[in-house]
Amino acid sequence: MSRHEQPRGDDNVRHRRQRREGAVSGTRKIEAIPLVHKKEERASSTPFAAARRRRQPIRWTPLVFMVLSFASLIVYLFVSAPPPLPERAVEDSGAMLSVAQLIQVCADENAAVRAMYTKEIVGFGKQVGLSFSEQWKQADENSGPLPALFLRETAAHLERSSVPLGLFLGSSNPINKANLFRGIQREAFRRIKETREPEFFYDESTERHTAMFPDVAVAKPCVSCHNEHEDSTKRDWKLGDVMGATTWSYPKESVPLREAMRVVAALRQSYLEAYAQYVRKAQEFENAPAVGERWPRDGYYLPRVDRFAARAAKRSSAQTLNSLISAALE
Repeated sequence: MSRHEQPRGDDNVRHRRQRREGAVSGTRKIEAIPLVHKKEERASSTPFAAARRRRQPIRWTPLVFMVLSFASLIVYLFVSAPPPLPERAVEDSGAMLSVAQLIQVCADENAAVRAMYTKEIVGFGKQVGLSFSEQWKQADENSGPLPALFLRETAAHLERSSVPLGLFLGSSNPINKANLFRGIQREAFRRIKETREPEFFYDESTERHTAMFPDVAVAKPCVSCHNEHEDSTKRDWKLGDVMGATTWSYPKESVPLREAMRVVAALRQSYLEAYAQYVRKAQEFENAPAVGERWPRDGYYLPRVDRFAARAAKRSSAQTLNSLISAALE
């Protein structure tokens, strides 16, 4: 073949292979320089990349446990009546959450459910003739719990659960004097009103890690109730005001993922028990609303507990799942 002729396909491939192997006459073997793509550069610091560089087998056991943990999370967050958690799957995952991360997840859950109750049950309920009052538990009272009292019932059920999560709604101008902030919580609430940001601290008086989240007036029923209540010490509340703070506490500085899941499950069960308590009371009203598939926005109705649970999960589960996974992977 003359030097002006192009090598045939097979010869060309063989020629390139010989050059790579350093077999071309008059040359020495040249070490190949690996081509690293940008995507590989970004991943070079990950555990998987390090394992590939060392050419050592990846330890799959922790990864399997982590996957099973997240699968259990999905079941617990999106299924109304989840089966028991696989014991080893979550306990051996090694994932830990700080108490601040755990409380943030609980606060987000609470905010979603309470907003739904305030708007969908109390707000639309009042428009169709349902009543809500502070005396709702009295036998002759045909009313349901106001949003703050719904939270109080949730906290009461939570206190009776097996998890040591504390929940309390306080204020500097409460209707009930028992909800007045004192000590370190009073100082923290003063800062919250100025910054509108949560406060995290360790309360030595209770020996608990504590977090306080601003409770902002986002619905007219909250504002009108506090302005019109005979025991209110402040009657000029308006939408957007920081009316109080939802206060959470937990005795541990960090928790394993399994324990965090138990806490979230207990919180969900607590607000469902609070709603179920209201539904049972409503069925004793002189003019009892129909309980079933429909909501107050459709008329004089209340949704069943499972319908309430499904909508609450729809509002909060995706965010809760993302928060728990993100915290566990940090």
